[in-house]
Amino acid sequence: MKTLLTIAATLLLSAQAFATDFPVVYNYDTKNQECFEVHTEVPDGNYLVTVKIGSKKKAGNTFIKAESRRLYVNDLSTAKGEFKTVQFVVNKRDAIIRQEGKKDVNVTLKSRENGKYNWDKYLNLEILGNAPVVESITIEPAPNATTIFLCGDSTVVDQDNEPWASWGQMFPWFWNTNVAIANYAESGERTDTFIGAGRLNKILSVLKPGDYVFVEFGHNDQKINNRMGGGAYYFFATQLKTFIDQVEAKGGIPVLVSPTHRRNFDKNGKITESHLDYPEAMEWVAKREGVTFIDLHKMSAAFYEALGPEKSKTAFVHYKAGDFPGMPADVADNTHFNHYGAFELAKCVVGAMQIMGMPIAENIINFNGYNPSIPAPAEDFHWFPSPYRNMAAQVAEKDDKATEVPQK
Repeated sequence: MKTLLTIAATLLLSAQAFATDFPVVYNYDTKNQECFEVHTEVPDGNYLVTVKIGSKKKAGNTFIKAESRRLYVNDLSTAKGEFKTVQFVVNKRDAIIRQEGKKDVNVTLKSRENGKYNWDKYLNLEILGNAPVVESITIEPAPNATTIFLCGDSTVVDQDNEPWASWGQMFPWFWNTNVAIANYAESGERTDTFIGAGRLNKILSVLKPGDYVFVEFGHNDQKINNRMGGGAYYFFATQLKTFIDQVEAKGGIPVLVSPTHRRNFDKNGKITESHLDYPEAMEWVAKREGVTFIDLHKMSAAFYEALGPEKSKTAFVHYKAGDFPGMPADVADNTHFNHYGAFELAKCVVGAMQIMGMPIAENIINFNGYNPSIPAPAEDFHWFPSPYRNMAAQVAEKDDKATEVPQK
């Protein structure tokens, strides 16, 4: 069993009760509390996490992330003697596809995913902040929560290390305890390789009627545009229809999300198209099949253009060597986002859902509307970095490979 990191905290519950006895309760002394992690072995599923935050002894500043850096508690300040109770639902999974009456099989993971919190047997929590003050944590099953599954590539994935981030990682912050976010996205994937690796089958094995499946692809699909039988309106559209048909057959609700733009400006300060006709093909499929379409492609262009060619770098991974652990050289990445860019793009998705009146949108919290043409200033966004983990770094898009599963 993984060792619990309880730096400057006192754990009062025996580790023996983790997997079978609920609720699981941890109590801590906040006097000298520093950042720490909690790893609780539980079966696949959704779990309600209740956290009492505050201290009689000092003021606090607390962030909480779960699994691979999914945001749940964002820059929460408490005065000395002030206590706040927060609740959120975390989706936990492993790589085993369990199908009744059939032999269990595994999702085909990339080597870069080995050791990733998203795929282990634990519900993982990071307690962070300039002065974290977590007095107690309670974990119990949340079987009735509606799950929003995210399918996509590196612009959606739960990135493992700072400063990379994605809108999928920030998405959980905006939902109450009726909703769980399950981010299945993986860097480099296309529609066909996501399916081929068994990632969609894993989702289908746990999906309940009424759950949502968001599908955002295009970045990597366009790279095989010239393959025999390829193309946005043929191969890509067919793969999208596979997602729609299989999700709907299980009683789920598919939602297509067009890919975020790359940071490519023309001389007039406008974003140039670099995805060929893949965004348009996705919208075409959504209309033809009668499913919800979120135009993140259009909203991301508005966001970048509002910042402008130079200031838009503040939303992407543009840093100097040594700015973060594991960054030996300068990085100027115009595809992948930092925490600020990811947060603003998550607001685009949440805002679109609210404007369209999607039924699940009644569960949105921590949100007062959003116009991507008027983004919040980067300097107003506060973030506490997660500890560095020796995981494979996010590579440049040109080097990001899909999971190539041999055809049977």
